[in-house]
Amino acid sequence: MALIRWEPFREIDSLQREMNRLFESLSPDGERTGIAFAPPAELDETPDAFDLKLEVPGMEPNDLDIEVTAEAVRISGERRSETRSEEGGTTRTEFRYGKFSRVIPLPAKIQNTEVKADYKDGILKVHLPKADEEKHKVFKVSVS
Repeated sequence: MALIRWEPFREIDSLQREMNRLFESLSPDGERTGIAFAPPAELDETPDAFDLKLEVPGMEPNDLDIEVTAEAVRISGERRSETRSEEGGTTRTEFRYGKFSRVIPLPAKIQNTEVKADYKDGILKVHLPKADEEKHKVFKVSVS
């Protein structure tokens, strides 16, 4: 009887592939959920604010909708496809078109009335200033 070395990371990788396959079979183009894609996001924290960047290339600023509460940011939009027709053939595209929605919870409260957004070169930048009570919050740490 031969001994086989157990590699837990191989098991995790295999599980991830199976889960990806399952989700792709359920909704290959996002048609069943109504969501076509989820744009990648990056959240940076400074002492006074959070800076959120969202990658949404090929969109116009008026196609984006940003809603901000004190605890989270919801960004949604729709990437519209251009209508094309070809005679005697088929058209294949790998771009994803349709609606998206992304809710990003924030680790601290913000002043949602002071939020500013800028869209340039496919990157949406949202500046979220922290609420005053969050800026000056001091925590006492006990040493044991």
